[in-house]
Amino acid sequence: MSGRTHEASGPRTADWVATLDEVGLDDLPRVGGKTASLGELRRLLRGGAATTPDGFALTAGAYRDALDAAGAWPELTALFAALDVQDVAQVAACGERARDIVYRATGGPELKAAIAAAYRRMQTRPGERPRVAVRSSATAEDLPGASFAGQHDSYLHIRGEADLVEACRRCFASLFTDRAIVYRARNGFDHLKVALSVAVMRMVDADRGASGVAFTLDTETGFPDVVFISGAWGLGEAIVQGRVSPDEFHVHKPTFRAGFRAVLRRTLGGKQIRLVRRAGGARSGELVERPVPKRERDRFCLSDEEVLALAGASIAIEDHYSRKAGRWTPMDIEWARDGGDGRLYILQARPETVASRRPAGVVETRRLTSRPDAALVAGRAVGQGVASGPVRIIAAPADLEAFRPGEVLVASTTSPDWLPAMRNAAAIVTDQGGRTCHAAIVARELGIPAVVGAGQATTRLAAGREVTVSCAEGEEGAVYAGRLPFTVERLELASLPRTRTGVMLNLAQPDAAFAAAALPAAGVGLARMEFVIGEMIGVHPMAAAHPERLSDRERRAVGRRLQPEETPRAWFVRRLSEGVGSIAAAFHPRPVIVRLSDFKTNEYAKLLGGAPFEPVEENPMLGFRGASRYAHPRYADGFALECEALVRAREAMGLTNLHIMVPFCRRVEEARRVLEALADHGLGRGDGGLQIYVMCEIPNNVIQIDAFAQLFDGVSIGSNDLTQLVLGVDRDSAEVAFDFDERDPGVMEMLNQAVTGARRNGCSASICGEAPANYPEVTAALVRAGIDTISVNPSSFPQVVRSVARAEAALVR
Repeated sequence: MSGRTHEASGPRTADWVATLDEVGLDDLPRVGGKTASLGELRRLLRGGAATTPDGFALTAGAYRDALDAAGAWPELTALFAALDVQDVAQVAACGERARDIVYRATGGPELKAAIAAAYRRMQTRPGERPRVAVRSSATAEDLPGASFAGQHDSYLHIRGEADLVEACRRCFASLFTDRAIVYRARNGFDHLKVALSVAVMRMVDADRGASGVAFTLDTETGFPDVVFISGAWGLGEAIVQGRVSPDEFHVHKPTFRAGFRAVLRRTLGGKQIRLVRRAGGARSGELVERPVPKRERDRFCLSDEEVLALAGASIAIEDHYSRKAGRWTPMDIEWARDGGDGRLYILQARPETVASRRPAGVVETRRLTSRPDAALVAGRAVGQGVASGPVRIIAAPADLEAFRPGEVLVASTTSPDWLPAMRNAAAIVTDQGGRTCHAAIVARELGIPAVVGAGQATTRLAAGREVTVSCAEGEEGAVYAGRLPFTVERLELASLPRTRTGVMLNLAQPDAAFAAAALPAAGVGLARMEFVIGEMIGVHPMAAAHPERLSDRERRAVGRRLQPEETPRAWFVRRLSEGVGSIAAAFHPRPVIVRLSDFKTNEYAKLLGGAPFEPVEENPMLGFRGASRYAHPRYADGFALECEALVRAREAMGLTNLHIMVPFCRRVEEARRVLEALADHGLGRGDGGLQIYVMCEIPNNVIQIDAFAQLFDGVSIGSNDLTQLVLGVDRDSAEVAFDFDERDPGVMEMLNQAVTGARRNGCSASICGEAPANYPEVTAALVRAGIDTISVNPSSFPQVVRSVARAEAALVR
């Protein structure tokens, strides 16, 4: 280990300061990753909707020259030569001494004068004392293999020459924080070959505005085609430290590049507090929490226009850095909105270092093998892992001394200083925070599951209790009692055979779409709209169309879900379009077939506001469901909202790979009425390439296959309902379950007739039930009949692909 190997030749003060306009990515050895990136961003974003603040950098040369002049290298070399980074106490003592050495070394008069002169040049009028942010920028920082996020210190709202000099000295010294020492050791960096530059930027007044982070991929799945933005009121430290649950937004990059301007989906965060800097007094500049009024908690911190402006800047940054690197380089970006001028500013951009480094062509899936009891707590899932261990409550840093490897670390929030303990945790659970808080960032980097924003985990989880933390069930993570068994399936995508018959996926949850998109499926053969309505909306479509028919209590309940000045109708359409749009975006440009809602009356009635609009039926399975609802006066206005959402997804979002399927269509005349209703709502077959399919799940669909095939682009066999109606077996009845068998000769004959009839009429034939997944012989029969596509759940996809390949090979023989 070594520091400087040459003798000092006197201070080179001209090289100590550079304006941000004078530096770029090629200057990383001179000004560090963060500052080099800021200079690059100033040129890239100048004049755009989101720009960067002005400022200057103290170079790495200033740091090295200061340590040369002070003769500091020998003592630093001796300190680190004997360091054992596994010894927490030794790391703390070493870090404290190293920081003191650097702080004293950077207090020379020449460096102070250079800082003061550069600060005066930032004045826009005589006597101005601009407020600035002082941020660290290490020469080994923001690299593709190591971000160094949160390892060094920054200082905000600094005003005046004396305070600026002090902040710069402390920033230089933060090269040797305990957490940075451990991080460098773990990543193989020489402590004394890394230097620190300091970026001094005009302060963006996010205290009165908002701030957050943006990633040019989905942080949990690594899905590359979205910009993921999170934000909250006040300073961004509240998000990083996990003190708030932020708002979250996704923007679809391919359709944005094609000229469409729509937010793909959004999630309202709690935003319980606003983090600001105390102004005036002895404690001026100290971070303090301010409660956020309910009216601000209940609305998003960014408008759609601002989300799209940030997305546009993020895409431009990713494209620029990718060109410079010669390969795709997803980015991690900090942003803020100034509460004074209202403008958006990009504060930092660095390569993303976790999700983008996962091995390509490999899909790893974890599943709990037994159905757990109700979750003890739940929150946002980080990663897709599962882990078990005893609970260790960390209420204060002193509690970390008792932490043992393999325990589940449970805390209100986490801090960068906790990294040594977090590295040894089986999992992490926090009361507060979103998917870009410190706990989430560290968990991703360490490859351990975390549940953040879990509410009252620190009070509901008993210390020492064995728990299982599961992030394998979509975007919601949960903590269950006990050690639960789970399986790990690792699929090498290259090992899957190629098939002529397309294998597609059945999906119900938009949350699962980004992960499922990694599978080499031909698309989505069945996206169940009723699941999107049930999980993302929870309100009966007719209640959104006619809130005046609801009770006062129900109207208030619906109103609590809306954004300010948003009507129930507009809210329903937005939420539904975001749900189906998320699935379509995940698989774009592969086709996604969305089935119109197929709740039964008893299921519809359970939705908020549903009871007044639904009849009571003795047998809902054969009652007012599917196609019979869409043109019926009881539901026509609700159907109009479904159509409006689909039009928005296709036209405003640009997701023209989204197509439609009509369920439970009993008669040919009913099919014509539904097609007319769809066309009246702007969804005419063939318009803009729109394809419309029909479910083939009633014997009459098979008997009259020639007539149905003339009206639709494709038929999709629903094997569950078709088996039920061919055999006369209620598929919900446990008493006659033994008679429910898709392999019955009568059912198999119906399947064959449906496929051959569709093909006879030039209409595509598919199946979206699980029969092919459950029975390879059904798959073989469908392939022999010439079926075009088979659609199954993601978990069944690999085995069905292999079954199809075997069936196709048998045909050749």
